[in-house]
Amino acid sequence: MDVVEILPRLHLLRFPVGQAYLWRDGDELTLVDAGAKGAGAPIAEAIRSLGRDPADVRRIVLTHFHEDHAGGAGEVAGTTGAAVLAHRLDAPFVRGELPGPSPVFEDWERPIHAEAAKHLPRGEPVRPREVTEVTDGDVLDFGGGARVVHAPGHTHGSIALHLPRHGVLFTGDAVAASPVDGAVVLGVFNLDRALAIASFRRLATLDVDVACFGHGDPVAVRAGEALRKSADGHRASG
Repeated sequence: MDVVEILPRLHLLRFPVGQAYLWRDGDELTLVDAGAKGAGAPIAEAIRSLGRDPADVRRIVLTHFHEDHAGGAGEVAGTTGAAVLAHRLDAPFVRGELPGPSPVFEDWERPIHAEAAKHLPRGEPVRPREVTEVTDGDVLDFGGGARVVHAPGHTHGSIALHLPRHGVLFTGDAVAASPVDGAVVLGVFNLDRALAIASFRRLATLDVDVACFGHGDPVAVRAGEALRKSADGHRASG
């Protein structure tokens, strides 16, 4: 797993499929997403490589329920004692109470999804014992006040996290960066493409310098401009 510094207090943790982010506030750590099943040990190792203790993780905020983002949450919570947070509409799937709905694939997305699935572990993940439910407008106690932004479309309970004090936005899979040229694009594998585009447009109105995606390299300079430019393109075609 790659560990990449984005800001002095922000690191990207890159898995074979997808990625998570580690945010530091003094002695406390917050994990945004948690990788797939089996990610618990690599995440702990990454935290130690940064000179921190896994027990410093206070909360794990999940942007949505998909396995490459939430599959490792139970493992990390079990070893760190961290709270797990997810939107109320996705929380039942994170807890394993219900099977999550499958995406409505565009034809061109099917082979991409099939290839990604080959790199995900099989079997049920360790489920978190508890999941704290959040909703749009909630302010979480990290990053100087992290505002929950409901961004449905990828899943019904997808969220972004906006840290206004630091100009940072975690988009989950509502937005992505192209693996070809790094261009900011709408995330793939959505439940409702029209709703996903509307959420992308909403996120593009936020004042941000750094945008951290669920897939693809973050934009670390003038991210708001990149988001707005891409959202304008979707407005024209969507």
